[in-house]
Amino acid sequence: MPRTSRPGFPLAAVATVLALVVVLLGAYTRLTHAGLGCPDWPGCYGFIGVPQTDAQLAHAERHFPEAPVEAQKGWNEMVHRYFAGTLGLAILGLAVHALVRRGRDGQPLRLPLVLLGVVITQAAFGMWTVTLKLWPQVVTAHLLGGFTTLALLFLLSLRLSGALPALGLPAGLRRLAAAALALVIGQIALGGWVSSNYAAVACVDLPTCHGQWWPAMDFANGFHLTQHIGPNYLGGQLDSDARTAIHMTHRLGALVVTLTLLALAWRLRCEGLGRLAGLLLAVLALQVGLGISNVLFHLPLPVAVAHNGGGALLLLTLVLVNYRVRAPALATEPGDPALRLPAGKPA
Repeated sequence: MPRTSRPGFPLAAVATVLALVVVLLGAYTRLTHAGLGCPDWPGCYGFIGVPQTDAQLAHAERHFPEAPVEAQKGWNEMVHRYFAGTLGLAILGLAVHALVRRGRDGQPLRLPLVLLGVVITQAAFGMWTVTLKLWPQVVTAHLLGGFTTLALLFLLSLRLSGALPALGLPAGLRRLAAAALALVIGQIALGGWVSSNYAAVACVDLPTCHGQWWPAMDFANGFHLTQHIGPNYLGGQLDSDARTAIHMTHRLGALVVTLTLLALAWRLRCEGLGRLAGLLLAVLALQVGLGISNVLFHLPLPVAVAHNGGGALLLLTLVLVNYRVRAPALATEPGDPALRLPAGKPA
């Protein structure tokens, strides 16, 4: 008998879509240099929206003389905050729902509570992104937090959907899938570091950089994780060699991830999971194409935002792959009926 979705699945699915929108809005905010479009938090120049009237503009000029109002950048930032706040409320609803239904039909409890903790932490990082003036460490952590929220919501949706993992898959495939997920997370972190240090156009040619296979690079400063707090990091503070080091590391990471995912797709196909392998290859091809386009066309805004979205889709695909290949005990909560196998079938 096919499993039906559990209560809470519709909200989890909507929250997952909303989290993807928030990730894309965050990328759009960064790429339009609107991260400091509102110099305070959670409001904007002390208001719930961007100042518009003469009185509001005078208030903003009086209290924030170092940050002239730029309405478009302000709205980019505030729309991102509005959606993020709505997402936070949805996750709070999921946590409350899980507490009310705990112990019933394998209702996940730990995951919604972890999500609530993550989104609260995300709110703090959102504040620090502004108050620490786009300090790259915080910006990158904030980006990773957004992707983490998205991935966990998708995992919760899978658990509530009633979908079951595949059975009888070899441990080697599970290890490869887990390694691929870890590499994709690392590559997303590198992408965040590229973005927060404004290194996306440090190399404008392919496959070389500045016409060289191994250009001058400063890895020590490019990956110096204790940059000073205080300067305004809008536009970045690193020199060309440091940014080149960051960019080239992201390229090399993309090569490693691509080879690993190709191997994973082949293994999935060999185990009879051809559709899952096809999905993985399609998303990988999309993301590689967007990354190449970013360089060749000098970071056009739609392509750059889509590249962030492609990273999110690749992460979700790896979450799906890992969910499908894990043993049931790892893909469900204790007490889930899915763990009760029919009589005579070995685990």
